[in-house]
Amino acid sequence: MIVDDALVARGFVKRWVDAEPDLELVASLRDGREAIDRIEAVNPDVIVLDIEMPDVDGLTALPLLLQKKPNVAIIMASTLTRRNAEISMKALALGALDCIPKPDGNTRDASREYRHELINKIRALGRRSLRRGRAVPRTRMPAAPATPTARLPHVAHAPGLAPGHIPAAARAAAVHTRPFPKTQPKVVLIGSSTGGPQALHVVVPGLAPVIDRVPVLITQHMPPTFTTILAEHLSRASGKSVHEAVHGEPVLPGRVYLAPGGLHMRVVRGDGAPTIALDEGPHVHFCRPAVDPLFESAAAIWGRHAFAVILTGMGSDGTDGAQRIVAAGGAVIAQDEPTSVVWGMPGSAAEAGLCSAVLPLEGMAGKIVRYFSGERP
Repeated sequence: MIVDDALVARGFVKRWVDAEPDLELVASLRDGREAIDRIEAVNPDVIVLDIEMPDVDGLTALPLLLQKKPNVAIIMASTLTRRNAEISMKALALGALDCIPKPDGNTRDASREYRHELINKIRALGRRSLRRGRAVPRTRMPAAPATPTARLPHVAHAPGLAPGHIPAAARAAAVHTRPFPKTQPKVVLIGSSTGGPQALHVVVPGLAPVIDRVPVLITQHMPPTFTTILAEHLSRASGKSVHEAVHGEPVLPGRVYLAPGGLHMRVVRGDGAPTIALDEGPHVHFCRPAVDPLFESAAAIWGRHAFAVILTGMGSDGTDGAQRIVAAGGAVIAQDEPTSVVWGMPGSAAEAGLCSAVLPLEGMAGKIVRYFSGERP
């Protein structure tokens, strides 16, 4: 279902969804009031919800929609402004699973990128919301101090399972972990995508004892402005210095560096300390920033002293970089499937046999702190 007061926007999404054989648009609505009134009748799996609408806006409609259909996956759509980035972060705190910036121009490239990202998010979150007997996991972020809805068609398949879905228990049984290295890590690297902002609000505050001793570098798939707001929220939540990385600055203990939206973040050798390098290189896994450039560069700098964490997210970004870290003797852990919004990135690394542990979100920070304190399995 899409909810947007702009007729043109609804028309684009309708054409895009109609072109996908595994997706079905069940409603195209112009404001939040219509969405609240219609959600039970059209029963969407995914809602693309605009933020700015007359009468009832997206942020007001969000909790009411979740109250009527708790397992629906909601993607917030907004223009790239600081105000809308703040509202999007509030929406994630209220239970939205992801946000997507609308293209700020009418160029063909911008429209193509938006279409690719939106359809992939709809597909991934739609399959997630169809899981048997389980609502979509919602890790609520702490709150800071008319359009169609898309649904995956319900075709014949094994009772209670989404098409192509392998039960979590079966997938977990197929994952083989490797022993943790005996070396002492000197850096924490975190990669995340869909569901990542919420997961980071759980993990980063729990890493306070580690942050005091080593640097933490994070790549979250997010556009400019949104990463600025995310850094501010994480800084408040953790009580630590979380900031968007700056090209050429040294990587030092006690600081958390977040890749700025629109730029890849790498680490290079500097005079006396590793140094941040930002670039506008080609998209990796359709993303910029991407996780692989960070992980791969960190493997070259820290080698067996690198410790990587892969959180919830679509696709396989991070797996190639994790392979480099493991080959250099470092450690990789990943979030488990039941607590992930989408078990794409962590699942890819886990199923490749690169992880020393696959853990529920709430247990990840504690595991990292204990490992850095010298505990070894």
